Amino acid sequence: MNRLENLREIIMYLMAANHVSHRIPDALEERQRMMRALSNIWHPQEIAADFLVMQDAELQQQAEEKGIVELKDRSLLLWQGDITRLKVDAIVNAANAQGLGCWAPLHNCIDNCIHSAAGIQLRKECNDLLQGRLLKTGEAMITKGYNLPAKHVIHTVGPIIDTDTPTKEQEEQLAQCYRSCLDLAEQEGQESIAFCCISTGVFHFPNEQAAKIAVETVRHYPRQSVKTVVFNVFLDKDYDIYQRLLTDS
Repeated sequence: MNRLENLREIIMYLMAANHVSHRIPDALEERQRMMRALSNIWHPQEIAADFLVMQDAELQQQAEEKGIVELKDRSLLLWQGDITRLKVDAIVNAANAQGLGCWAPLHNCIDNCIHSAAGIQLRKECNDLLQGRLLKTGEAMITKGYNLPAKHVIHTVGPIIDTDTPTKEQEEQLAQCYRSCLDLAEQEGQESIAFCCISTGVFHFPNEQAAKIAVETVRHYPRQSVKTVVFNVFLDKDYDIYQRLLTDS
């Protein structure tokens, strides 16, 4: 089966699972977008083994085409780019309280990007672990990475800021996100973890303040198995902030 035919079968399966019907486009990129959109609205259920073979083949090829990045330095690192490219023991996902990924088709948030690159089995595992329970702010849970280069995903829920200035409680909740993720990484004996900018963006935590909390919390955490911590940023302004903080003594 060639790639276009494989994508057609993937789309047909997801449309049936989602009880929807659409015209399947002809172009490769358009079929990939349709696959992602349908995956984003997929409700957790049992998954056919033959579907996983087809989906995993496509997602692994997409990962290779994006380029897999391996960071080996045993220190605090700053890296700008797509976190789904990182080959580390765990990447951190800025999740919502439901903990099942972003449901908005093709949304560009990190939650959507991670779930889309990992495959629908990530949503199923999250659902199996939570059983309808909501994640608390500052809590974290760990899952497999599936089709990501990362072996695991650690999902954590940061505070949502409704005003211009976070409260002391919200500052502590954000720090707890980093500690909770590191706790899980240490429990699993992991050596490398990549953090996204938790609670910034749509959760509205000020970028500078969030970065200071992230760096200070990681620096003071008594790491043992975790040797490499990557601060992953996407925006130029976040890169500048972290670069300054990490070079300060």
